[in-house]
Amino acid sequence: MWRYSAGYRIIGKKYLTLILLLNCSNNQIKNMTSYKHTQIGYLMIIATLAVLALFAWAQITARAEPPSVDSGTNFLVIAVMVLILLTLASFTTLTTSIDEKYLKIKFGYGIFRKKFLLSEIVSIKQVKNHWYYGWGIRFWLWPKMWIYNISGFDAVELTMKNGKVYHIGTDVPNELEMAIKRATSF
Repeated sequence: MWRYSAGYRIIGKKYLTLILLLNCSNNQIKNMTSYKHTQIGYLMIIATLAVLALFAWAQITARAEPPSVDSGTNFLVIAVMVLILLTLASFTTLTTSIDEKYLKIKFGYGIFRKKFLLSEIVSIKQVKNHWYYGWGIRFWLWPKMWIYNISGFDAVELTMKNGKVYHIGTDVPNELEMAIKRATSF
């Protein structure tokens, strides 16, 4: 349930969206996101939790040792563990969104992101990535392309005006392809 600030009435989400759209200028409506989808990488979540359990076990074991010069916790080791966990956690989701000018992709909480100008896209098609392309952010030499993927093998291939090729991984390739085609007027 949503609360509309002017009337303090509790109304449904659908009606609030309508009210907000009626109160927006045309410029604000144009800048709204026309497509947004988040793919969850369950395998990466499991891997992150497994590494977290391993690090917790290592810390518990290190603290249980009898006191000596080399025993106990080390700040540098903890910092490296936290950095590894944050990096792994940043690849647990892939969010793809399309607004008026850009196709945007964002891994996890946004450290790794990329924007593509819709006006620069020349062609769009659904593809299947090979298993050996891997997951994550990859540059592949043959065929020359960038791959952004967290799970599965389905992707949408973008060819840009400058000749660069990108594969955007998704679990709903039909929806993403149609949304890009709608946004680019293909």
